[in-house]
Parts: sequence; structure tokens; C-alpha cells
Amino acid sequence: QVQLVESGGGLVQPGGSLRLSCAASGFTFRSYAMSWYRQAPGKERELVAIIGNTGSYTNYADSVKGRFTISRDNAKNTVDLQMNSLKPEDTAVYYCRLAATAVYWGQGTQVTVSS
Repeated sequence: QVQLVESGGGLVQPGGSLRLSCAASGFTFRSYAMSWYRQAPGKERELVAIIGNTGSYTNYADSVKGRFTISRDNAKNTVDLQMNSLKPEDTAVYYCRLAATAVYWGQGTQVTVSS
């Protein structure tokens, strides 16, 4: 069965960096685009970044462009999100997502940006 397991969240000061990772299993990872979403308290879940199956295509929410970088390793079945210059408004639970014949989500990892 499909499993998506996020890691790497935590507490960081404004201006700091974090790297999130999503370990995927149960499907042919290299065949699918992958994405990261986030959900802040009281807000709807929103798309943060998406990467095509080969890694050659990426796209970002305007709010994170120039600060976040999505990447993938098809040999390791992982998709990462490097987050730099973090702001308090980046505080959210971050989720890894697969859209295949169904939509699958990881359990999420909390990112808190606070001094």
C-alpha cells in the first residue's frame, strides 16, 4: 500500500532554514509527480510546491518562490523541501502528497517559525 512519511519539521527562528523529507513506498515513485502542501491553524490546506516525475519541472506558490526548493531522488524514493529564509507565516503542518488513481497524504510534520 502507498505510504508517505514526512520528517524534518521543528522549531526554527525567523530567517532560519529547515529541510523536510518525504519517504515514499508502495508505488512506482519515478512515474508520478509529487507535491508538498501545508495547513496553518484555521486555514485551508494549500499547495506549496510540486515537482514532475523526472524532477525537470517544478512550480511554487508565490509566497515561497525564491525561498523554498523542491527536489527528488528517484533512486531513494524521496522528495525533499528545502526551506530558507523562513517567516512566521510559514508556520504550518507540512504534508507530502501523491495524486495517482487516488490522492494520498502523509501524516504531516509540524514547522514552527518563531523567536
